[in-house]
Amino acid sequence: MIELLAPAGDFNKLKTAIHFGADAVYVGGNNYGLRKGAKNFTNDGLTEAVEDCHSKGKKLYVTCNIVAHNNDFEGLSEYLEFLESIKVDAVIVSDPGIILFCKNILKNTEIHLSTQANATNKYSVKFWADCGIKRVVLARELSVSEIKEIKDFVPQVEIEAFVHGAMCVSHSGRCLLSNFLTKRDGNHGDCVQACRWEYTINEVNNDNKKLVLTEDERGSYILNSKDLNMLANIKDLIDAGVCSFKIEGRMKSQYYVGTVVNAYRKGIDKVLNGENVPEYLLKELLKTAHRDYTTGFYYGDNDTISYKNNQTAGEYEFMAEVIEYDSKKGGIWVEQRNRFGVGDTLEILSCNEDYLGKNIKVESMENVDGEMFDDAKLVQQKLFIRTDFVLSARDILRKKVVKC
Repeated sequence: MIELLAPAGDFNKLKTAIHFGADAVYVGGNNYGLRKGAKNFTNDGLTEAVEDCHSKGKKLYVTCNIVAHNNDFEGLSEYLEFLESIKVDAVIVSDPGIILFCKNILKNTEIHLSTQANATNKYSVKFWADCGIKRVVLARELSVSEIKEIKDFVPQVEIEAFVHGAMCVSHSGRCLLSNFLTKRDGNHGDCVQACRWEYTINEVNNDNKKLVLTEDERGSYILNSKDLNMLANIKDLIDAGVCSFKIEGRMKSQYYVGTVVNAYRKGIDKVLNGENVPEYLLKELLKTAHRDYTTGFYYGDNDTISYKNNQTAGEYEFMAEVIEYDSKKGGIWVEQRNRFGVGDTLEILSCNEDYLGKNIKVESMENVDGEMFDDAKLVQQKLFIRTDFVLSARDILRKKVVKC
């Protein structure tokens, strides 16, 4: 069984991920996870999220993957008991102390080892398997051949690997840079992504002269990694024994989640059907915000992984989310996200491959009161657009960015 695992920084992104084909989502509660900047889920929100996922035959994993200090264990037992009671499918953990608590409390919930634990070799993976870990999320620094060797050595362990998204300059996320510079601890979920910043170098001399890093053909952001993208290489990871393909991005937008999950869902299905990933799916990943892409360390040491500054905005912008198809009126009701108007051409992002990439020319728009207008400029305004495409709720309309 091959699983596509998607990030869900809030409930709307969770529903978007499931709509576009994720088999499972990973989320964070208000404590113990590594993404404080995401909206995350209250206990009531987690309960609702589990029920929603299970009603659709999907799984939900909860992150408890901080690097814990003594005072982090206060309230942990009660939280784990709660997660067990609502039947989350797994907790994602990195700290051995938290794992000890999990083993003592969780009877029906799987324990998955976070990439934060830096599992980089087969003996480490076997150790964690002997400790009762069901699945290991491998460190991003491993090659395909190393992953295959691990799977052959510990065949009973499920292997999860990142396939897409931001990468850390540190070893699989264990970084002190954010804490050192801003007192915001990345290992407790509050990373400021200081590796994305521009830096200057102080020359050690009597004048204390500053040397500004200049850009050459490789750029000037020496700590800033390119984004991981393994869509074209899915088969290699399947052959190596990876069973869960993980997308990074609990801090990313709803549009990002929908675009990336949709591309990987369709790409994985084609590979499992004996086909290659087609070019049009590879191009989908250029249509949302990203840095230059890299295959990371999957094919050995990579000296081109870094040296790229800020991410591009992507070739398209999120214009509207489909609410429903109205067969009586012959078109779709949508909720506006960015400004567009009559005369614009909007492209469809849909889980239905027959509609993916098709265009809708906006010839007229009307609001819920039946009033006609030319300019959709009110955020989250509900409006009607005529089209013959029978789109589903949560499909997306996007518009190509005009570059000056």
